[in-house]
Amino acid sequence: MGSGVGRAEGEGGTAPPQHGGAEARSAPDGVGVRPPQEGAEVRQFWEGLGLPGLVDVHTHFMPERVLRKVWEYFDAVGPLTGLDWPITYRGEEGERAALLRQFGVRAFTAMLYPHKPGMAEWLNQWAVDFARRTPDCLHTATLFPEPGVAAYVRRAVAEGARVFKAHVQVGAYDPADELLDAAWGLLAEAGIPVVIHCGSGPAPGKHTGPEPIRRVLARHPRLRLVVAHMGMPEYEDFLGLAERYGEVRLDTTMAFTDFSEGFAPFPRRALPRLDDLGERILLGSDFPNIPYAYVHQLHALERLGLGDDWLRAVCYGNGARLFGL
Repeated sequence: MGSGVGRAEGEGGTAPPQHGGAEARSAPDGVGVRPPQEGAEVRQFWEGLGLPGLVDVHTHFMPERVLRKVWEYFDAVGPLTGLDWPITYRGEEGERAALLRQFGVRAFTAMLYPHKPGMAEWLNQWAVDFARRTPDCLHTATLFPEPGVAAYVRRAVAEGARVFKAHVQVGAYDPADELLDAAWGLLAEAGIPVVIHCGSGPAPGKHTGPEPIRRVLARHPRLRLVVAHMGMPEYEDFLGLAERYGEVRLDTTMAFTDFSEGFAPFPRRALPRLDDLGERILLGSDFPNIPYAYVHQLHALERLGLGDDWLRAVCYGNGARLFGL
């Protein structure tokens, strides 16, 4: 789920989830969580659907010292939120990218985000280099409400950014801030998706929830927002925004898993709406910052019972179409 950098993202006690099944076992540093045959299991999943692989729109790559800070946050998250959150895929950058390729992930992202002014532009420059040396990564950029944001967003687009990341919870900003208005307009005009953590999970922030996003979309109805984590826990509110605005999508990141169902269960009554929006639901995982094996997210989608066509669209087709793969 959204990773904290330099601040406690999820302050406020939340009861620890109950993990179920071998795929979701918890252990320090992820030891014992990953089954040794996980690569084969992931490939078996998408091969069984007749897919060429997976498109994962929510994976995290960022400068190593920043990622280490993220992991330090998760290492301490137990006393902060009551959630035991071992990092399953703690490794070097090249090892993590190679593992996604082993899984058969054909395209992934470098979800990076600032927690203070003056940080976004530096992250965007790192992302340019990462995209050049990682051709299967969709060039990712970010933004923050600050003077000059429209200029560096325009520059990132010119440099080839294909997706942006916004993190309302960690950044503690209002996405409807007027400082972002020109940037949202640029991204809407360019048709570039923005994966945005705006739901109030695992704990609410000052500007999380659907209302600030409603204000953004009222001004920019063609903005291609991808609501991270299905908008957890305000699932139905964000499904409603997707039903109203044709360019709004949601990603599956951590939703429906045993981990998240323990504290923010998806309402069963909303499954028909999830089915109807099948062309605008995208696979996301939060790799590497997940406390269970990657395959568990896939099995969690499968057990929703929405059928193979829905799974094919979510796990590959929708992402491939959105990014022209």
